[in-house]
Formats: sequence, structure tokens, C-alpha cells
Amino acid sequence: MASTINQVTFDARDGYALSLFWSAVTGFTEHPDYPNGPEDEENFIGPGGERPGLLFINVPEGKAVKNRLHLDLSPDTTRDEEVERLLALGATVFEDHRKPDGSGWVTMLDPEGNEFCVERSEAERTKA
Repeated sequence: MASTINQVTFDARDGYALSLFWSAVTGFTEHPDYPNGPEDEENFIGPGGERPGLLFINVPEGKAVKNRLHLDLSPDTTRDEEVERLLALGATVFEDHRKPDGSGWVTMLDPEGNEFCVERSEAERTKA
């Protein structure tokens, strides 16, 4: 027997705003029958609005410590182009682990301070 991951859940001060950020990052969308809204306590996005996806739940407290779980992103473009795109969306660089030989990753923070990593793209990894 096994379990299926239904969603990855984020506690958020503003789950709606965070769902919009992550929608822009991933291309995930809300379910067409269950649209997200700023007044909603929960906001879901997934591939084509389906599961598995990301759920953002409003909570009163802010983030206090490092995430024990984080997402690793593999971009369609280059890692460096993706980092620039994410910066324009409102992310910040937390730790830069890029190496002169092109390997490594960048740890970033989403608008609420959740860590995530941007790795090299599959094309960049196969060139190495």
C-alpha cells in the first residue's frame, strides 16, 4: 500500500497573495470550479487546477524559523535566467551556491520568507 501526495501546504499571512506568486512561478492555476479569492482562508493552485498542487492557508503568525521542507525548482530556461525572473516576481536571494564551473543552486525566499531552491535546468545538467 502507498499514499499519494494530494498537496503541499503552506501556512501564510496572505494565502491569496502567496498563491498568486507561486502561480506565476509554477504556471499552476486555481481549479475552475473553486476560484481563489483574497477573502478565502484557503487558496489552492495545481497543474491545470488539479492535484497534486499547493495549498495556502491563512494563519495569524508569521514565519519564525527555517523551513523543514522546501521546494526545489528546475527551470525551463537557465538557472540564472530563472533567478532573475523570480526576483522580478518578488522573491529574494537568500544564499547563492552557484560555482564558477556552472554547478550549484540558489536558495531564494518567497514574499513571505519561505525558502526554495533554483537548480540548474535539465539542459544545463546534461551539458556538464
